[in-house]
Amino acid sequence: MKAAIVGGSGYLGVELLRLLAGHDEFEIARVQAETAAGTLVGDLYPGLHAAYAELVYEPVDLDALAGCDVVFVAVPSGASQAIVASLVGRVGCVVDLGADFRLKDTSLYPTWYGFEHQEPALVASAVYGLVELNRPALIGASLIAAPGCYVTAASLGLAPLVAGGFVADDAVIVDGASGTSGAGRVPTPDTHHAVVNENFSAYRVISHRHTPEMEQAIGAPVLFTPHLVPMTRGILTTSYARSAGPTSSAALTQALRDAYAGEPFVAVVDDPPSTRDVYATNNARIAARYDERTGRIVVLCAIDNLTKGGAGQAIQAANVALGVRETTGLPVVAVAP
Repeated sequence: MKAAIVGGSGYLGVELLRLLAGHDEFEIARVQAETAAGTLVGDLYPGLHAAYAELVYEPVDLDALAGCDVVFVAVPSGASQAIVASLVGRVGCVVDLGADFRLKDTSLYPTWYGFEHQEPALVASAVYGLVELNRPALIGASLIAAPGCYVTAASLGLAPLVAGGFVADDAVIVDGASGTSGAGRVPTPDTHHAVVNENFSAYRVISHRHTPEMEQAIGAPVLFTPHLVPMTRGILTTSYARSAGPTSSAALTQALRDAYAGEPFVAVVDDPPSTRDVYATNNARIAARYDERTGRIVVLCAIDNLTKGGAGQAIQAANVALGVRETTGLPVVAVAP
């Protein structure tokens, strides 16, 4: 199957290239990126040279992508609307890694993303790409909205417990910690090494744009605080919720294990997970506790923000949509040490 990437020079784009180099069914036909047009992929990212010695970044030309089986769009949120609208119906499946098609209520975009949505009909037809929570709807999908990275970790941990009636009907609290690659390839004053190194900081407190997407995916109100930590890859979410009634850590763990039984990329574990457990993989590791003293539930989830929280999840959803074995091209063995 022919695959293409629009926005292939950023961190999500290069992660797509890394993973697709080992995909048995998808073959990269074109990779487009305005800022890198004319540059060999292996020159911009020498680590990819062995797989893409002759592949050249092209300027964005959507007409050239017609007939591709799948196109991954990895451009900043707000910029993908027009691209996706031009591709739907001309390619087999479009996977948008930005936020433009995630929120079903398009009236939320001006508040959380700062733009008016121009393609509400496409939003209505887009399928949310969190495979473990939405697999049946993804089969045969022609437009997939890949979830946000923080949303993936928080939702995988909380959604089954909300659905199972374990969580009281009030706001859950999600504390998320992410590596600096989540900010993208272009550096900013807040993501410069000298600022991030040996530092731990919160940002966009009560205003992070992933909040409404979390509420949509989890099914409960969310108070979300993200943090930036001095590492390159990884996300760890620690979520707190008031229990709907007496329960136990064992009951929560069993409910999560039942929800994810047979899932190839989700492990429900006894000990608190860490980001190193999932480094450069499409895995998620989840642990849950119940505190009898306070009546609170605590759920932890670790993922790699660029893989399970980004490019890997996008490929997983595309595999499902196009009838390819779901695990194709997706690593499950973490880099260690």
